[in-house]
Amino acid sequence: MTRKAYMIGTGIGNLAAGIYLIRDGGFNGDQITMMGLETHGANDGALVKDYEDEYSNKALSNSKGYLAKGGRMLNEETYENLWDLLRSVPSLDHPGQTVTDDILNFDHAHPTHDVGRLIDENGPRIKPNKDNYKHMQFTNKERYLLSKLMLMPEKDEQTLNNISIAEWFASTPGFFTTNFWYMWQTTFAFKRSSSAMELRRYMNRMILEFSRINTLEGVTRTPYNQYESIILPMRKYLEDRGVTFINNRKVTDLEFKDTPLQDDIIVTGIKYEEVDNDNKEGHIDIDENDLVFDTNGSITDSSSIGDYDTPVKENMEYAPSAMLWKKAAEKFYSLGNPDKFFNDRAQSEWMSFTVTTNNHYLLNQIARITQQEPGNALNTWIHSTSLMSIVVHHQPHFKSQKPNGSVFWGYFMYPRRNGDYVQKPIIEMTGKEMLEEFLGHLAAVDPSKDNVANHKQEIMDSIVNVIPVHMPYASALFNQRAVGDRPDVVPEHSKNLAFISQFAEQPFDMVFTEQYSFRAAQRAVYTFLNIPLSEMTPMHHYEKDPKVMARATRTMFR
Repeated sequence: MTRKAYMIGTGIGNLAAGIYLIRDGGFNGDQITMMGLETHGANDGALVKDYEDEYSNKALSNSKGYLAKGGRMLNEETYENLWDLLRSVPSLDHPGQTVTDDILNFDHAHPTHDVGRLIDENGPRIKPNKDNYKHMQFTNKERYLLSKLMLMPEKDEQTLNNISIAEWFASTPGFFTTNFWYMWQTTFAFKRSSSAMELRRYMNRMILEFSRINTLEGVTRTPYNQYESIILPMRKYLEDRGVTFINNRKVTDLEFKDTPLQDDIIVTGIKYEEVDNDNKEGHIDIDENDLVFDTNGSITDSSSIGDYDTPVKENMEYAPSAMLWKKAAEKFYSLGNPDKFFNDRAQSEWMSFTVTTNNHYLLNQIARITQQEPGNALNTWIHSTSLMSIVVHHQPHFKSQKPNGSVFWGYFMYPRRNGDYVQKPIIEMTGKEMLEEFLGHLAAVDPSKDNVANHKQEIMDSIVNVIPVHMPYASALFNQRAVGDRPDVVPEHSKNLAFISQFAEQPFDMVFTEQYSFRAAQRAVYTFLNIPLSEMTPMHHYEKDPKVMARATRTMFR
């Protein structure tokens, strides 16, 4: 019997798993079936979807505006699996090149150098004084605590079980007003309540970036949004090789074989609904030799979308992808604890907004005030009550953008807090009100005599749309956790079930990255196909490089 593989969720992790199965595992495309919905792990939560038709693969027309729920920053030095696998995927835009070529060539031609990284009431923190954004502003005790956290061996991680970053730095509350913390939390979407365990992993894996966190020179950008630059080429690769994509199928449950003491984990069936066919129920028989790859959590699950005149209506649904994981975890003791990540929105929620304009006036004003051109990472207004940041990409960010159109997005880390210029909680604001909140902050730091506030009507007339999105689980992967709360990529005793997401456990690597999903995919495929794990893509360990550590030490005292 021909072995088959079933992917639950069509996000970047399962796409990567499909390519690994074909490239390294000798599978034919017709052995692989991809099943997914946006509500079930699609795109791993950070890529582009259509606002009018959330489940299509099309970008919005310019008459409606574009939607980017969030963004992911790539890194050339530490995304080893991503670059390796995408070297096998042909470019859709440049025949003869690969997706890796596309991205790195673009990035090398447009290197990131953030100037207005932090903005306070006086504008960008670039004046040569103690507040300049290049200074980390640590005290000696804060340096000690951060070093102690980073140098903790991974085998001792259990000492950080359920410990928040706030608890780790409880004796030094000033840590949370340092330039370092303002930059680190908004670059990676940490909160004070986030897991100290995850901060430890980030400090090790991203230590190369620690010394350039102020300019974000290590950020690697794609030519267009990541859906068009990465996801579509990966799908095309798989489709060209005969992989079956079923985009209207929601998997509702897994069936398991009864085994002595329920030790062995063997999937024998998949239950599903066809969402565009009156939710017609169906069933797939799974042979013990077949493979099942589950996206056991998506950070865009249960999102709520508003528009220019309408605030979001909060979706209180438990994350659908995590619900499937939750059902499995109730049957087997070794599958973790999804409630740690999906049952405390206060730890994980934030809101984004995407602005589409029909001219470049607003974009030009942002560039003038922040003193940096589009494409240079992100800007954070550190004194905004809700902690607001914006990201202005190189234009066009979407292939279908008109030459005179602009698109950028921003986010609020604390959407339950009131705005500073619109007196209501961020989560209750319309897209227009979010724009007014942003324009208030922009005008407050505009040094020009012809302040941007004097051109409000001109700006408002240029707006095509402002789309707010509430994501209750946007930072769920950083929630406080204990060792064992995330299942292994291939759990102990699992014969044919793997978890490929930001909520599966693997050593050393860090979540909230495409790299983590790619590596989980490789780990799952190699484990099931008995390819030695020693042959997995080698990873860098910059935390063991004396030169890198010397630069990090100097940065701590900068």
